Order: sequence, then structure tokens, then C-alpha cells
Amino acid sequence: MASITASSLSLRSAAPQWRQIAGTSKLSGSRRVSFSFQGRNNFSSRRLQSLRISCAAKPETVEKVSKIVKKQLALPDDSTVNGESKFSTLGADSLDTVEIVMGLEEEFGISVEEESAQSITTVQEAADLIEDLILKKGA
Repeated sequence: MASITASSLSLRSAAPQWRQIAGTSKLSGSRRVSFSFQGRNNFSSRRLQSLRISCAAKPETVEKVSKIVKKQLALPDDSTVNGESKFSTLGADSLDTVEIVMGLEEEFGISVEEESAQSITTVQEAADLIEDLILKKGA
């Protein structure tokens, strides 16, 4: 029996008569998630064409990152910043992004490598990276 810990799981069968199936759930802590399959045969008899697992940061982390981004970019209080918000769409240039990363490093007590910092384009990506770095730091 396999065990997967993730916030999102998507499976697609190689069999053309099967439709893409997906299950998505916001998870915190350990929870069991089950998936049902449509088709004539059971799951174990099918080869999967793809398996995608994505682990999203905790909502609290995304919220903290959003507040830091709003502060660094001097955005109005009524502006909406969420996980999907792209730094460029919010008006950030490369210098702003560096300042955002510096603010995140200070707030979370982490150090972000330059390569990783340059790859961050959204609030969600920043939050995911932060949680990954905190996890590695604790190990």
C-alpha cells in the first residue's frame, strides 16, 4: 500500500476511455483522501500516464507572505494579494523582488539562495519555498 502526503493529487490513465480524474483537498496534518475511478476495470489493472503531487504551503504562511509583499510594494490596504498573485502583476520590478525576499528572510529567519530567489514569481511560490527552507533548517 502506498502513502502520499500532499495537498493536491492528480491521476490520469493511459487508457483512452478513461477520463482524467483528480482529487484536490486542502490538507493540514494527516488525513486520508480517497479517489474513485470511472471505468470497467479497477485501478490496479491500469497504468498511469501521469501522477502529479503538489504540496502547498499552509494558509498562515501564504497570508504572512502576502502581508510582507503588500508592505514592500506599498500597496493600498484594500488591494488583494493572495497565493496566485504574481509579483510582476503587482508592479514589482527586480529590485522590489530582492527587497521582498530580504523581508521574507528577516521575518522567517531563513536564508534564500540567489538561484531560488530569482525563480520566485508568485506569493504561493514564495510561501512554498519558505516552508521548504524551514523544514530543511529544522532537520
